[in-house]
Amino acid sequence: MTIASISGGRPRAEWADVAKGVCIVLVVLWHVIMKHYLPIDWHLSLPLPGAWGLFGEQLLPLRMPVFFTISGMFAAAAVHRPWRVVRRSRIAKFFYLYAVWFAVHTAVLSLVPRFDTLAAHSLSDVLDQLTITPTNLWYLSALAVYFTVAKLTRRLPVTLVLGAAFVLSAVASAGLLAAPGNRGQLYQNLLFFLAGLRLRPWVEQLAARATPRLLVSGVTGYAVVMVAIHVLGARTWFGLWPVTSALAVTVGVLATSLLTRRRGLSSRLAALGRRTLPIYVMHMPLLALIHLMLWRPFSSLGAGPQLVLAAFLPAVLTALLVWLCLLLHRALMSAGASWLFDLPSRSRPRPATPTDWSAAPTRELPRFPR
Repeated sequence: MTIASISGGRPRAEWADVAKGVCIVLVVLWHVIMKHYLPIDWHLSLPLPGAWGLFGEQLLPLRMPVFFTISGMFAAAAVHRPWRVVRRSRIAKFFYLYAVWFAVHTAVLSLVPRFDTLAAHSLSDVLDQLTITPTNLWYLSALAVYFTVAKLTRRLPVTLVLGAAFVLSAVASAGLLAAPGNRGQLYQNLLFFLAGLRLRPWVEQLAARATPRLLVSGVTGYAVVMVAIHVLGARTWFGLWPVTSALAVTVGVLATSLLTRRRGLSSRLAALGRRTLPIYVMHMPLLALIHLMLWRPFSSLGAGPQLVLAAFLPAVLTALLVWLCLLLHRALMSAGASWLFDLPSRSRPRPATPTDWSAAPTRELPRFPR
């Protein structure tokens, strides 16, 4: 398997960075489809917008579960550091980033009231979304919460920890817990962060043994399950969604491991996977501004231009947003705005590096109690 080294520490598998790169692209694509593309007033006989929407829905069990599984794998060493280190480098850091970008999102989204996403419009909204009802930035607050849970439960048996996380995920996905905003996502994905943390050797073995035949089997099984869920209306059956997501994670690990054999594409995706933070925090306000400028003109186009737009807009706009986020990130870092992307240091800041923002400190993987 292809290996990418981390400065000063042991090497890590490149497929994990590739997986994060693929997932961040899929996250941006999903938001493009749901928040800009589908709301366009289409005048088409062909169901192209519906096809894009259906495609995005089939990846719901894959995007964030894979993201959190990889983040959990990278967190293994950090969880075993002293509380004072974890509190600052992980818990405080991610709460800080959530608060900073919440302020940015709130300011930008106030200019686009028609944009369909959770945003604060009053002081009570601000308090609610800063505490118990996270916005589309929920991944950041989830990481802070997950690191706390992982640290508190690090000495407990893996079966107990993952069993409790599975029950929480099953209860939330069955709609048995109040989950306004993105709170349900926070409940459901703790399982995958802890699984990546506790079962890292198993995940790595799966990636090492990936074959095209295994991938085809996994994709086929996943497709059958998703069709069954749609036909039977089984989305909220107790326990089905976390099991489906676990199958999706398996498919994602196999696919990205095999993808590393295509060196040109995998190296670009791996580089993207080590720069997910600026894309994650900046693509939504940029998308809102694009929606403000282009929704009406796109809705007013004739059938011919709309046909081309319907076929290619999600892919083109996703690529554009990823590029704009990385370009803006480079400009902000050059301007000294590193505080937007990391907790300000108490000492003299070190030069910024392109390493993954949620990676663990680089020391040997600790053993967890079984």
